[in-house]
Amino acid sequence: MTSSNFTEQLAQAVKETERIVCSYLPEEKGFQKTIFESMNYSVKAGGKRIRPLFMREVYRLFGGNGAEIEPFMAAIEMIHTSSLVHDDLPCMDNDELRRGRPTTWKTYGEDMAVLAGDALMVYAFETAAKAFQMGADAARAGRAIGLLAEKTGIYGMIGGQTVDVELTGKPVPREQLSFIYRLKTSALLEAAMMIGALLGGADERQMAAVEQMAADVGMAFQIQDDILDVTSTQETLGKPVLSDEKNEKTTYVTLEGLEKARETVREVSRRALSTLKTLPGEHTFLEELIRLLAGRDR
Repeated sequence: MTSSNFTEQLAQAVKETERIVCSYLPEEKGFQKTIFESMNYSVKAGGKRIRPLFMREVYRLFGGNGAEIEPFMAAIEMIHTSSLVHDDLPCMDNDELRRGRPTTWKTYGEDMAVLAGDALMVYAFETAAKAFQMGADAARAGRAIGLLAEKTGIYGMIGGQTVDVELTGKPVPREQLSFIYRLKTSALLEAAMMIGALLGGADERQMAAVEQMAADVGMAFQIQDDILDVTSTQETLGKPVLSDEKNEKTTYVTLEGLEKARETVREVSRRALSTLKTLPGEHTFLEELIRLLAGRDR
């Protein structure tokens, strides 16, 4: 695949993913419409949409071609967005800019931002359950919802965020930092790719390989995020830089230095690509997507 072909294919995939995610957002009407507005404001702020994008690409990798994947694509993006809404709160990272515009709490107030994050989390599962009405295999869809909950909750994203918050301002050894990253960042990517594989018909061995690949992609993504926090600009990222330093957080850059962090991104990305090559189907687009994320500048 040439660079121009990949760029064109990626743009089309992101556009379609955006359409699917937004199609499941609530209408902004009724006495409680403020919560709908704040939820939609947060999701429509943009972003890379990498989780639903990876979900559908892995689904297709295993031969999936139905609409059953779409509610899960919307659900994973709602959960991801809910975590960002809460991360930005004054009691967490206290950030005022996200994706180039004021954060949810700056626009709607802290109280409504808390409710918006909660609402997106709950509405995500309501949305995922719509797969049952779209012809999805009941056993697979039920297991997929369980995976979504597991990777989001106390053994996944929220568990990682808990350790991250508790250790802010304290020295964190590499093993513990890797644990935080695996749960806080990789877990939702694992959910996305594993759900795609599951609904596409992957067997247990393939599911385990997809989980490992996603864990590595998530690790590379988060370390690259650490790198950009100290090398990029607010205008490029659309959010404050040096926020890890401001919040006294240990990162791979503070722990190992910039060059070693970059080497770790390359190493972990290579491992993810090696795992991908053991899976069936056409890998080219996914290979290019993993490489793009590892070398991204925002």
